[in-house]
Amino acid sequence: MKNYEMKNIRNILLVGGSGSGKTTLVEHMLNKAKATSRIGKIDEGNTVMDFDPEEIEKKMSISLSIGHLDWKNARVNMIDAPSYPDFYGEQIAGFTAAETALMVVNGAAGFDVSLELPLELMAKNPAIAKAIIVNRLDNEHADFQKAIDMIQENSEIIPAPLIIPIGKENTFNGVVDIVKGKAFVDGKVTAIPDDMADFVEESRMKLMEAVAEADDTLLEKYFEEGELTDEELASGIKVGINKGIVVPVFATSATKDVGVETLLDAIIDYLPSPADRPEVPADFNGEIKKIKASADGELYAYIFKSFADPNIGDIAYVKVLSGTLRSGMDVLIPEKDGKDKIGAVSYVQGKNRTDTTELRAGEIGGLVKLKLARGMNSIVPTNAKYCFPSPKLPSPIYWQRIRAANQSDEDKIGAALTRLLDEDPTVRLELNTETHEQILSGAGEQQINLVVKNLMKRFKVEAVLETPRIPYRETITGNADERYRHKKQSGGRGQYGEVYFRLKPSERGKNYEFIDSIVGGRIPSKFVPAIEKGVVETMDRGVIAGYKVVDISVEVYDGSYHDVDSSEMAFKIAASQCLKACFAKANPILLEPIHTVKIVIPNEYMGDVMGDISTRRGKILGMEQSGKKQILNAQLPLAELFSYYPALKSLTQGRGRFEQEFSHYERVPYEVAEKVIAEYKEQD
Repeated sequence: MKNYEMKNIRNILLVGGSGSGKTTLVEHMLNKAKATSRIGKIDEGNTVMDFDPEEIEKKMSISLSIGHLDWKNARVNMIDAPSYPDFYGEQIAGFTAAETALMVVNGAAGFDVSLELPLELMAKNPAIAKAIIVNRLDNEHADFQKAIDMIQENSEIIPAPLIIPIGKENTFNGVVDIVKGKAFVDGKVTAIPDDMADFVEESRMKLMEAVAEADDTLLEKYFEEGELTDEELASGIKVGINKGIVVPVFATSATKDVGVETLLDAIIDYLPSPADRPEVPADFNGEIKKIKASADGELYAYIFKSFADPNIGDIAYVKVLSGTLRSGMDVLIPEKDGKDKIGAVSYVQGKNRTDTTELRAGEIGGLVKLKLARGMNSIVPTNAKYCFPSPKLPSPIYWQRIRAANQSDEDKIGAALTRLLDEDPTVRLELNTETHEQILSGAGEQQINLVVKNLMKRFKVEAVLETPRIPYRETITGNADERYRHKKQSGGRGQYGEVYFRLKPSERGKNYEFIDSIVGGRIPSKFVPAIEKGVVETMDRGVIAGYKVVDISVEVYDGSYHDVDSSEMAFKIAASQCLKACFAKANPILLEPIHTVKIVIPNEYMGDVMGDISTRRGKILGMEQSGKKQILNAQLPLAELFSYYPALKSLTQGRGRFEQEFSHYERVPYEVAEKVIAEYKEQD
């Protein structure tokens, strides 16, 4: 395998809408470059990028995959990310490894909801170059200009056509490269059709304006002369794309193999290489600095995706940012604060790997048999003090309790889940210490269901998903004064302990306060810890509904004991019963977790979403305009948030999304609390 210099590498991330033909386009690109001997088809389940059994069955991409081709003495590494919103994390991972994000759009469809997230990621990653491919232009109702307008209407992007179509729908048979001023039909250079002259000139002027905006020198000349030379336009395009200012548009039909070769030429001619990014960011203990990137520099690599395979071990997809990564190297994994050893190094083509001795700066490949390193981990020299800046991951919006279906698998499910979760950091597993449930959370139902399927397929562990319990809490709003005597005599030594409690609410969030006000030896000091233990254990178990008691002040101020029959256990029981008696008299209430939510929606759905929040006992905190969208800030009870993901999708035709984080606990309305308490009593 040939090693390429940084300037001769292109790392592109393919994102786009569902049904845009992204996977088919990659197949034709690979075949055109002779990286494959045949063109795979989705219906036949033999494409390079969609090789997972679940992807073949569903006929859709669900996991990030990588491949490569050689074209015009350059290496093009392709990162193919799924379009479905539940697998949003795969797109985030891809953005960390590419210099350019290529968004593939279905020219025959309207605005697809699956374009929302890649458009937002493009906006959030200004350092990443951006380009658009309008594909499937041979289809009925396909419209190149309409697709461009659609992107512009729904984002801040101003697309600049660079390769435009010849013909429309079933007459689409070629493309025009505006910069070169050439037409390509059936892979051959031809004259530009006469009826396209005005459109070509108009597109060229738009492109020239976009290029001039990216370079002050070119802008000055453009204002003075109203024209740029072909050479100035070509070089200006490269500068503008690299700065993220110019967003070129390419016309293609993968199925008819129209525009694919021209697209490959444009990728090499115009899109940035790793050498165009001579400095890469690094996190020095919270301070982001720039590191010079070169093949001769210090090793700096990043694992943007890992894949758990029980048969061959974990596979890591790695981007070498600087230096050279070789098999056998001892390295540091700073996120794990531990050392690892590099095993086999390879180039990856879908599910296949070709061994190599090293990966140089700018290259993308695969690593196997790493003991410590996983997805979103850095690889640096053993004495290094830096790591790759952690990408911001979305907060969970869908939760399920997970448990092994068979008791015999309880010991295996944890380890299996840990390996699967390394593949997608947006899926999280947490133990809720209050409800004692393992909670699996992530970006959506499809994503969580896939984890369960992979548990069975890869690790033979059957799991069950259930709606989690709400971690309510119990507290009081009034004061109470009670005494309780625990006295038991059944032959032999008896049990005796008596306590007097004063109970009152304490400051919210303080948990609890225990006050020892006993005087005159009414209760020996050696029994006081047992009294407090009885209080704490009862608080943990709950009193009225089985949930943790919080924010109370318990004062023990009197009591009595017996020289022979008193014991720690007797006082512990007395304390527990006395607390329960006080609690019942102190106006007990339930508290529920309230989360702050940030809901992003198109303007036209604002009324419906606000109305729905009101029905969910939510509070509107405010709203603000963000580009073409509205951001609605609100608070919702967690009990309502568990079902909010599908509801918001339904209300906004899939175009709404939200982020959430815990805010505080708040009193549960009387009718809801009564229902929760009644259910607890039925179980008790």
